[in-house]
Amino acid sequence: MKSWFKDNRSFILFMCCFGFFRLAVADWNPIPSGSMRPTLPEGDVVLVNRLAYDFKLPLTDVVVAELGEPQRGDVVTFTSPKDGVRLIKRLVALPGDVVEMRNEVLYLNGVAADYLSPVAVTEPLEDGQTSAIQARERVAGHERAVQVLPEMNALRSFGPVRVPTGQYFFLGDNRDNSADSRYIGMVPRHLLIGRAHHVLVSANILGNWLPRWERLGQVIQ
Repeated sequence: MKSWFKDNRSFILFMCCFGFFRLAVADWNPIPSGSMRPTLPEGDVVLVNRLAYDFKLPLTDVVVAELGEPQRGDVVTFTSPKDGVRLIKRLVALPGDVVEMRNEVLYLNGVAADYLSPVAVTEPLEDGQTSAIQARERVAGHERAVQVLPEMNALRSFGPVRVPTGQYFFLGDNRDNSADSRYIGMVPRHLLIGRAHHVLVSANILGNWLPRWERLGQVIQ
């Protein structure tokens, strides 16, 4: 056994470094559902910067040092406070913000978001297709693509509520098909994992499983 460790010490060191890098520095996250469409369709795999906000002990939620502040508009991976599942959503409200939705319109600190260039499209579901309306949502200095699904039963009005100190409010860009803070509650900072910043690889998992080459390396907006 000692001889095996001696002969393979370089490989063992590499694997230990790689494991630490993935657990504490950077990671990748597959997109299994349509909750972030049209920004992130199912089949995307995104790169996640685990040091964007905090340095944590690997395999724990213990924060060793705060490295940066979450910003409105960030796409963030986090652990659900409801059931412990890893999720990826859009950060829309910071501690102290008052957030509200009125019939699909997002309000932040009493100011309604603007919805630019709306267009009707057909969107895939697990059991078929549905009609959707996509637009550019502009609020609090950030703009992103969102969509609503008029035919689906969803929570289209919410709040107003003030985000408590040390917690954050998240929404999926696919507003009517997302288990976000409207359902799971606010997310404490120690449950934030990292910020998603680029698409690593992508494949059409709802269709022919072919690679979507045009999405490789795409910046997440």
